[in-house]
Amino acid sequence: MKKTFILVLMAFFLVGTLAFAEEATLIDFTLLDADICADDDGNATQNGRTVMDFGVTAGATFTDEQKSLMKTSLALPNWEVKLNSSAQSTQSKVLSRVVSAPVSENSIQPFAGKNVMGVRVEFPKFSANSNARIMPAFEIPAYEPLATADENGNIQPQTDEEKASGKTRFEDGYGVVKNVGTLKSISVTTQGENFPHGLYVLLKDTDGVERRYFMGYLGFDGWKELQWNNANYISEVRNRELRIVPIYPRGMPFVKFVGFQVTRDAMHDGETFIGYFKDVKIIYDKAVLSSERDIADEDVWGIIQTKESAKQSAEMSRFGETQVYRFLEKEKMATEDTFESSLSNGQDNGSAE
Repeated sequence: MKKTFILVLMAFFLVGTLAFAEEATLIDFTLLDADICADDDGNATQNGRTVMDFGVTAGATFTDEQKSLMKTSLALPNWEVKLNSSAQSTQSKVLSRVVSAPVSENSIQPFAGKNVMGVRVEFPKFSANSNARIMPAFEIPAYEPLATADENGNIQPQTDEEKASGKTRFEDGYGVVKNVGTLKSISVTTQGENFPHGLYVLLKDTDGVERRYFMGYLGFDGWKELQWNNANYISEVRNRELRIVPIYPRGMPFVKFVGFQVTRDAMHDGETFIGYFKDVKIIYDKAVLSSERDIADEDVWGIIQTKESAKQSAEMSRFGETQVYRFLEKEKMATEDTFESSLSNGQDNGSAE
């Protein structure tokens, strides 16, 4: 009898935990203001929380001064717009970009006075199915340890408080949410400009699988929260397929933000697309219940740390190679806008005697 009572209690506990869903902000663009690494005019160029130093992956041929410049972050002007191949042109590449767009102080929205993501996409004039991906300059790392950067973008050693938090740098609204099981809903806060284009959110999971989620069409005016709901989400726990997995060693499942995709149908107008985005939120089931245990498994074995360190190194390697190539290309670019004149300053060019 006592054994049966315990089993019933466990069943009720299981039902309660599975029915509980978490809400989290995956990425909040109002947090991505540039606040460090001032340029020659004194304007900040990078975001301190998300700055990454790819000089650590550069070869020995670079000077320390060059390596000190090899920094980037999720500051909004660093984001990129990538059109599909048939929609690309020299003009579209030049005009399509991401900016930091200030919201009016007089706005009734709670984020009045802050900066959101502003996007311009130059779609082709001719009728063609086109799409554009709005992406950060680098894939958001999921295993970068939480740490702060100084005013020059140099990452400082972890403090005891940062180590104790167990968090990574891109959590808490900077692109990564940990301990994610089944996704129930996704929300995007965006301002429509009456464009008939479709909007997708692109996410990647622990296994590196990228998925896109259709949020709806942008044919409205003003701010709106577009929402995707998982049609296969089972709310009734008795209808779910229950699986038992080992508690340790199991890496913490996560999702991270890859970007947006805007699609234009060939039948729709809209050569130049303008859009604004405030944040992306998710509602999800926890993958693992957080609980205190008698033995700290990770402190004894260190298996998860070893796995995550290897993944972190792989992320940095891929990230660094791309950024170094871009740095080299930027160094090779011409900086002159006009020719040096071959004529004397006082000569009347083209005059006849």
